[in-house]
Amino acid sequence: MDLDLLRTYLAVVDTGSLTRAARQVHRTQAALSMQMKRLEEQAGCSLFFKEGRNLELTNDGKRLVSYTRRLLALHDEALSQLRTDASLPPLRLGSPDDYAQSLLPLLVDTIHDQHPRVQLQLTCAPTSKLRNLMDGGALDLAILTRAVNSDEGHVLTLDRGIWIQHPEFDWQRYEALPLALYEADCKFHSSALDGLNKTHRPYRLKALSANAGALMALVRQRNAITAAATASLPPDLIEVDATHEMPALPSIDIVLVSSPTGHPLVSVNWAGELARTLALRLESGQPL
Repeated sequence: MDLDLLRTYLAVVDTGSLTRAARQVHRTQAALSMQMKRLEEQAGCSLFFKEGRNLELTNDGKRLVSYTRRLLALHDEALSQLRTDASLPPLRLGSPDDYAQSLLPLLVDTIHDQHPRVQLQLTCAPTSKLRNLMDGGALDLAILTRAVNSDEGHVLTLDRGIWIQHPEFDWQRYEALPLALYEADCKFHSSALDGLNKTHRPYRLKALSANAGALMALVRQRNAITAAATASLPPDLIEVDATHEMPALPSIDIVLVSSPTGHPLVSVNWAGELARTLALRLESGQPL
């Protein structure tokens, strides 16, 4: 079977979307559909079926995924052995701004432990923008917050949302709770406001930003609180305790996602091995 077709097949499987896969492999959706039909012809079986508006894998399609990963891993490993780190192009990494102080440095260290001479280019942006950059071929690896019921990427850590305040924030000072929140595409934005509305807790939306540094600076001024993942909690701020009866915030999966095309270092297996190494470092107690 054609390796390019198999690589495109994995892009469809990993993104769960013909539209996103088409962007990642730089094809039109119609061209990608034709490629999948060619792959089905080569395999001699159906790989997909429609379930409502979703594209699902047949049993044969599921079996092919395992073989495809092994075939491409062997191919990519052979190529990587023929290259030195110094000859590799820069590796482009993306991370949400709120993980730039915690997870991103640990990812950089983990990569440099394995490939000390590879140059890294770092981009910090909201998850939605990073996903678009990944789909457009502008990133090779990205730390993302995974959507609910998605199998996207390799899990780095399971996290939860918390309310964050300055230790000396004066709760008695405000009739309406001042909030500094991430923008509306953040999972914690809608959860925070929905929870406050359902509990009839008065609040004032003081500021919105995609920049974690700006939000935490407002919290440090002691005139706002915010909602974020525990991985985003700076050492000088604290989680709001239960006595203030703030609404619960959701749990999240933080994952490492790789591009199916582009950088020669990013093989099918390497991203998974990198994610497992990073997850073990996190479990061992290295600070977030």
